[in-house]
Amino acid sequence: MSEQEPQSKKKLRVGIVFGGRSAEHEVSLTSARAVLAALDLEKYDASLIGITREGRWLPLGEVSGQLASPVDTRALMAPYEASSESATTYAAPLPDPAVHGLARISGTGAAPQLQFEAPLDVIFPVLHGPYGEDGTMQGLLELANIPYVGPGVLASSVGMDKVMARRVFKESGLPVLDFFELKRKDWEKSAESRQALLDKIEAATGYPCFVKPVNMGSSVGVSKASDRAELAEALDSASRYDRKLMVERALNRPRELEIAVLGNDDPVASVVGELHFNKEAEFYSYTAKYYDTEVGFSIPAEIPAELSDRLRKMALEAYLALDCAGMTRVDFFQDRESGEIYLNEVNTIPGFTPVSMYPLMWEKSGLTYTALLDKLIELALERHADKNRNEMKP
Repeated sequence: MSEQEPQSKKKLRVGIVFGGRSAEHEVSLTSARAVLAALDLEKYDASLIGITREGRWLPLGEVSGQLASPVDTRALMAPYEASSESATTYAAPLPDPAVHGLARISGTGAAPQLQFEAPLDVIFPVLHGPYGEDGTMQGLLELANIPYVGPGVLASSVGMDKVMARRVFKESGLPVLDFFELKRKDWEKSAESRQALLDKIEAATGYPCFVKPVNMGSSVGVSKASDRAELAEALDSASRYDRKLMVERALNRPRELEIAVLGNDDPVASVVGELHFNKEAEFYSYTAKYYDTEVGFSIPAEIPAELSDRLRKMALEAYLALDCAGMTRVDFFQDRESGEIYLNEVNTIPGFTPVSMYPLMWEKSGLTYTALLDKLIELALERHADKNRNEMKP
């Protein structure tokens, strides 16, 4: 090619990581399929990396050019979910900046073959819950010096921890509901300790209340309690999912209002969205989020402009308080009787399924799903370049 001929622009190689060890594994598969379907494959080559429920990383192929049909991530993972021994080739994430990607390990026994994959330009972690959204994946990618979509280690870990996030929000002057925290080991210590904790919880939150695993999303392990017996049962249930538990005062069927935030140091907020779900349901459960056909949305929410502006301002304050980057969904409750607003939680890797609020709110704000993915990748590269300006020597 002569010097006068323009060189074709190199396509970015995006690693889409999905699956994972958390109870939100299935949600991740659905999100990943939607992300891949919306990704502009004229701009990017996608490297699919699945993580089994046992934590094995699998190189599941490359995708580029036009897709004849959507890639079914559930079908890709199915052979390996049936048996942890199904795969003979694994992907090994290497925390080595010189590699900038993965190693492919083939064969078993004493001398497996090791082959380095082509370097990845950016990672899109489509992972929900522990071992993906909680800072662990982000820490690995920081060690490897690979750009990645979404908040960093601090924001991811604090955002996943419902108690620590509420402490930060309170320190920042943001309103949260009364809550009580406890450890699983204290709850399971003895019959006497259980009764003492129940007394303290009743004094702190009263009834009704919600019991939640501290480090879990998608309402997994969440129960509502209206009396002492239900509270004990709810604590037993939440203990299955985390060593840290939280009990929070419940509102009577509050309005659930959400905002999508996008950006690094100068983030912007989407229009406000409102969730509507089965009137018989006590709360927006895992089943309601992903399987209930009666769930609906109002985007934008039917609220006064003053309240919309206030919520968007609070969402940005929460985002900056946690030092988020890239993306986060910020969720609020509004008491239907008093009108009071309470910050519920943040989701640093929000759902990207076809019915997920984060992409839907941006679509209603004028940003298509495909354009949103472009922006998230751009923000990941921007943040990575800014971080690499830091000097490592005194």
